Amino acid sequence: MVVDHRLPNLHYAREDVDGDAAPSVAGKQVDNCTANTTDLDHELPPRRSAARLVQDLKSTGNRYVKICAPMVRYSKLPFRELVRNYDVDIAYTPMILADVYKHSKISRDTEFRTNRKDDPVVIQFAAHSAVDLADAAELAAPYVNGVDLNCGCPQKWAVHEKIGAHLMEDPELVRDMVRQVKARTSGIAMADGEPFPCSVKIRVHPDLKKTVEFVQRAESVGVDWITVHGRTRRQKSTEPVDLDAIKLVKEHATVPIFANGDVFSLQDADRIVEYTKTDGVMAARGLLENPALFAGHEYTPLECVERYVRLGIGYGSTHFIFHHHLMYMLDKSMSRAEKKTFNCLTSIPGILDYLETNYGLDFASR
Repeated sequence: MVVDHRLPNLHYAREDVDGDAAPSVAGKQVDNCTANTTDLDHELPPRRSAARLVQDLKSTGNRYVKICAPMVRYSKLPFRELVRNYDVDIAYTPMILADVYKHSKISRDTEFRTNRKDDPVVIQFAAHSAVDLADAAELAAPYVNGVDLNCGCPQKWAVHEKIGAHLMEDPELVRDMVRQVKARTSGIAMADGEPFPCSVKIRVHPDLKKTVEFVQRAESVGVDWITVHGRTRRQKSTEPVDLDAIKLVKEHATVPIFANGDVFSLQDADRIVEYTKTDGVMAARGLLENPALFAGHEYTPLECVERYVRLGIGYGSTHFIFHHHLMYMLDKSMSRAEKKTFNCLTSIPGILDYLETNYGLDFASR
């Protein structure tokens, strides 16, 4: 049998964001977010505005905001809880299709799960209709600290469906989407009395003047912050992020701007904020490889691995997701031969046995 020792590919298909079977939950109570609050085992208290949290962090002086990016399959409840232990200020859900979310109770029950510890959390939707986005935002709003619109997903299927990075060519539609979300959620009672926030995550255009104009149109209808991935829709992740593009957007913006791309260490984050003058950074691949990066760890510490194992099992993660998270976290500590062995493991008990034998972790003692 040929075993691929490489890390899992981060590309995903439409079915990955369509909703999946409800996971079995063992050992820990988890609240399912639904449109009908009577389906909750116990209601969550009102959430604070993520926009206010951003302002409060900025007011502390040199403190910038550290954000866990939306990652399809990966930035789910166990991982969000994990990274909060390592200086993440705000965590995003995976990208969720707004039209599926608003029409499907299965999607609402499985695509977004939350609890009291999952705070602050921003739910990200992909949409090509302002009504779909506003409907989905209204359903999710009581359980989150903000809603984000994905305008950055570059995958071909997403662009074909006129979502994600396709929206970068339709700034008037995005403007209407933000406007309708703000109008539809105006009655949501946030714990701090602030309006319910709506943000947008974008990529840059080859012509940066278009990006500045795009941001200004969103600002005109009250967008609360914008995250800028410093690559164009057609650039690969292996190409360096364009910090000058992010810096230019920040110089012309009136709302908080967060930089996204090439954040693999705390030093990277510090350097990017220092150069671009942005209000914070968002990390994706860096956090997958090292969930403790914002706490200054160069590599994933073993106690972080152990913590994730307990969270993943406690919340009922599937073997697929559980295994892939650990493959990322342990990649830099394994030899090629060890990766081949680890990647062959086909069950969670097999993974636990491997970690106990090779890393000295003890999952039976507690």
